[in-house]
Amino acid sequence: MTATRLESLWDDAKAAAMTEPQKLLYRSNLLGSDKRVTNYGGGNTSAKVMETDPLTGGRVEVLWVKGSGGDIGSMGMDGFSTLYMKKLQALKGRYRGVDHEDEMVGYLPHCTFDLNPRAASIDTPLHAYVPKRHVDHVHSDAIIAIAAAVNSRDLTAEIFGDEIGWLPWKRPGFELGLWLENFATGNPQAKGCVLESHGLFSWADDAKDCYLTTLDVINRAAAWLEAKTAGTAAFGGPKVPTLPADQRRAVAARLMPVIRGLISTERHKVGHFDDQPAVLEFVGSNALESLAPLGTSCPDHFLRTKIRPLVVDLNPSNPDLDRTIAGLAEAVAAYRDDYAAYYARCRHADSPALRDPNAVVYLVPGVGMITFALDKATARISGEFYVNAINVMRGASSVSTYRGLPEQEAFDIEYWLLEEAKLQRMPKPKSLAGRVALVTGAAGGIGSATADRLLREGACLVLTDIDAEALEATREALAARHGRDVVRGVAMNVTDEAQVIRAHAEAAAEFGGIDILVSNAGIASSAPIEQTTLALWNRNMDILSTGYFLVSREAFRLFRAQGIGGSVVFVASKNGLAASPNASAYCTAKAAEIHLARCLALEGAEAGIRVNVVNPDAVLRGSRIWSGEWLDQRAATYGTDKQGLEEMYRQRSMLKRAVLPEDVAEGVYFLASDLSAKSTGNILNVDAGNVQAFTR
Repeated sequence: MTATRLESLWDDAKAAAMTEPQKLLYRSNLLGSDKRVTNYGGGNTSAKVMETDPLTGGRVEVLWVKGSGGDIGSMGMDGFSTLYMKKLQALKGRYRGVDHEDEMVGYLPHCTFDLNPRAASIDTPLHAYVPKRHVDHVHSDAIIAIAAAVNSRDLTAEIFGDEIGWLPWKRPGFELGLWLENFATGNPQAKGCVLESHGLFSWADDAKDCYLTTLDVINRAAAWLEAKTAGTAAFGGPKVPTLPADQRRAVAARLMPVIRGLISTERHKVGHFDDQPAVLEFVGSNALESLAPLGTSCPDHFLRTKIRPLVVDLNPSNPDLDRTIAGLAEAVAAYRDDYAAYYARCRHADSPALRDPNAVVYLVPGVGMITFALDKATARISGEFYVNAINVMRGASSVSTYRGLPEQEAFDIEYWLLEEAKLQRMPKPKSLAGRVALVTGAAGGIGSATADRLLREGACLVLTDIDAEALEATREALAARHGRDVVRGVAMNVTDEAQVIRAHAEAAAEFGGIDILVSNAGIASSAPIEQTTLALWNRNMDILSTGYFLVSREAFRLFRAQGIGGSVVFVASKNGLAASPNASAYCTAKAAEIHLARCLALEGAEAGIRVNVVNPDAVLRGSRIWSGEWLDQRAATYGTDKQGLEEMYRQRSMLKRAVLPEDVAEGVYFLASDLSAKSTGNILNVDAGNVQAFTR
């Protein structure tokens, strides 16, 4: 695999007008913009800057360093902690030795400059004590490939001579900060240091020089690896064939709901599928069975991907998917048992309790990689980290022997009390976190309002609509508000069985399955019975009855594959309960829709699948149904015009209030969420009061 050289993106003209802290942010964003330099959220950068002390007015040296959390590629100025260097130096007098280094984190807030609220990271001493003004710490795959080799010290010397040093594995913290200080002080010619099984530190007294040094070191490592591995087969060459792309995605769509159900008994997980070339090369290789159990080396990789992946038993040469699916429960249980044994072997007296014992990464030979997490972004990023690990294993095993993080060291990182404290500070999850919803008719007023409401509660959304152009506009608008990770759009005609099956398969491959179906696609028609054509009658039945049957059937199949329940909400109509003149086809189809919901509530109850109905009435604003002939027809039926129809409906209601798409969305959210966990077979009227539609 040919490495592409990292090119400098530094713009002298742009940097000339910047302050030193602004140059630090500029450098950080440039480094973080390329995943060959560092992974998302990984690494940190710093600068030591002379500032005016707000208390004394005097000039003091301040360390600007990436604070706890955040991503150097996307952070802003508020992502940096600022600390007095004089106070950081004074901390050395409080240090009681490596057995007590964690307590030093508690002193960092006392070093804060200018009341900066950004919490300082555990990596702060690693930057503070290097005697250079600018320091970069990154997790380049090329560097970690060297750092994770059993003879990484020798390889580092071979590639860089005495220009880049080497330090043995040490967990990030105060002690490692002192090690770096001692190395840099004792080796003034050095421009950086490779940390075994971890990454690269590089430094300079100028912001641009530091940036260029970081790029140069990575480029030299990548070029050396490329030269050493030229003409050799990565991972010992292929062992099994790679399935065609459409078959890979189809296999993932079958496997993911089953895995998701097995690992979501405590909290719902969201999946991500990745079949990029690097992944396929690894999962189809001769080295998969030997390398996968070793786990990852870099702490950032490990924290995102767990101790090791689960390799799914599938033979792509002769795939028997039913057999593979039948064996998943046993494989997942075995992984849990193995993880519990790892915890028991390595735990300390004060270790946090055993956490979720399920795998994060699932490797499928010939197919790709599946990752699961509590939200889509984390599932995707976990996959990206494991791709980093694959690249590291490829490089290290090609030039030496790859070595993962020792088990006890891995445990001490994973169950680090400081990491536990960080987890405990995480905000409470939203009510639909980890849930996946599929909404039909999503480009309309009620559909898009419902999608927005579910997204605000943390759900992932698959939007479907027959109007592809309107669907894409809706997807873009929702993605802009809620993030691109959580919204997908699939053009779908609810009356087309193949399209309905494909949309549910897409939901499975994109997110791992679904938990909520909002069946909302609709039309409306108005005509006296004598003028109601068979085509008009059938169109109403096809969309409002058959369409609801088709999407429900596919949702039920996914719900049962997952085995963790589900919620179906039909958006019906007051007209399904209350007859209306000149709308026999529409009213009859809506009545069939409501009765279908009752039948499905009976069928789904034993599996924890709830089915309920929201009955709106006269939702004119934002509704595409009311933008065409239906509006003219209903206005004619009631002897009014377009402007008077909404007011007529408002006055007709008992509460004298207009019903908006957001009102219906609120009803859908209530029935879809655990707020109504003990309700099924119900009808919730959102019609401002209509006595004819009373259900009892």
